[in-house]
Amino acid sequence: MAISLNQLVRAAHPKPPIMTVYGVHGIGKTTFAAQAPSPVFVQTEDGLGTLACPHFPLAATFEDVIGALAALYTEPHDFRTCVIDSVDWLEALIWAKACRDNGWASIEDAGYGKGYVAALNLWRQYIDGLNALRDDKGMTVIQIAHTDIKRFDSPEHDPYDRYTIKLHARAAALVQEHSDVVLFANYRISTVKADVGFNKKVSRAVGSGERVIHTTERPAFLAKNRYGLPDTLPLDWPAFAQAMPEAIRPRLMSTAVTPLTPTTPQTV
Repeated sequence: MAISLNQLVRAAHPKPPIMTVYGVHGIGKTTFAAQAPSPVFVQTEDGLGTLACPHFPLAATFEDVIGALAALYTEPHDFRTCVIDSVDWLEALIWAKACRDNGWASIEDAGYGKGYVAALNLWRQYIDGLNALRDDKGMTVIQIAHTDIKRFDSPEHDPYDRYTIKLHARAAALVQEHSDVVLFANYRISTVKADVGFNKKVSRAVGSGERVIHTTERPAFLAKNRYGLPDTLPLDWPAFAQAMPEAIRPRLMSTAVTPLTPTTPQTV
C-alpha cells in the first residue's frame, strides 16, 4: 500500500505508561504501585501484605498470568492500573513453561543458551498482553522487580558493580526496552568526609532513611524515562504523577489505595 502525507498524525492522545519499578528489599515498591489509580494486582509472589488491593489468585503457572491479562482485556471492569508483582518471580514461571513445552528438566538443558532464547518468546507473549492493556484499554502498567548487583564491563572505564533488575540479562533487556519508565528505588545516600588521622580523610556513605526513586541512569544503577522527569523523586505515587507531563498527568491521578489494618483481602 502506498504511503501518503494524508496519513500523517499531527496530534495524538498520550498513552499511559508501561513502567518497571525495582529496588532494594522492603523499600516500598508494592505500596508505591498500590497508590496508582484503581489498581489490580497480578501476583506471582505474595507481596501485598496488609495492602487491601484487588488481586487475582497467586499465579502458579505462566498460563495463570496470561489468563489474568486476558480477563482484564476481555471482561468489563473499572480498573485503571495493572500491577505485575513481580517479574523476577514471573521469570521462574516462564522457564517452567519453556521446559514443559520442550521436555527439558531445566532451562539449561537445551545448551548454548537456547533455553533462554525459547523463554524470550514467552516474554514477548507476556509483553504483547501488557501492550494490549495499555493501547486498547488505556491501562497504566506497573511491573515490580527485585534487585541484583552485577559487574558491568564498560568499554570506556574499568569494570564496576551496579544495581540491575533481577532477571536473566536477555529478559532484563527486553523488559527495559518495552518500558516507558524504569525506576530504581533506594534510600537517599549522601557522603561525608571522615578524618582517619595522619592528615588523611575518607568518604563514607550516610543514609537519611528517605526513600526515593531514580529516573535516569547512573553508574550505580539502571533507570530511564521518556518524559523528562527530574533525576530523583520521592517514592510516592502522587509526587511521581505530579512530575509527569501535563498531557498524561490526569491518567495517573486518582484516589489512592492505602495500607489498611489487616482484613480479608478482596479476590478477583
